[in-house]
Amino acid sequence: MKQLLAPRKSEVEFTAIRAQGPGGQHVNKVSSAIQLRFDVGASSLPEALKTRWLQAPDNRLTAQGVLIIKAQRYRTQEANRQDAWARLLELLDRYVRPTKTRQATRPTRASVRRRLESKALHGRLKAARQSMD
Repeated sequence: MKQLLAPRKSEVEFTAIRAQGPGGQHVNKVSSAIQLRFDVGASSLPEALKTRWLQAPDNRLTAQGVLIIKAQRYRTQEANRQDAWARLLELLDRYVRPTKTRQATRPTRASVRRRLESKALHGRLKAARQSMD
């Protein structure tokens, strides 16, 4: 995948942390997981892209606009670093193009008729369940 728009390496901070999950004694001694921190607001990305990204509902974004990605899929730091970078580029690619605005449409006459017939049938079924006192 050729990435035309990518953040500078100097704008991304990688930190080695301990991975969670199973692994026995080894997991408690080695910091193989990588935490990637990227300040979206202070980056060199285009303003329109930053605005779209910061307004997106994403739990990985802090209130200050810092994106945090935790990569712990692999056993080595280097593999996790590459995984975190790939995930950052994938996220960036999602916000490069503006989302399409929804164009309002009207239901067809046939679909309205089917919906009303279904509602009438359901009403008759419910009325038939009532006791005849």
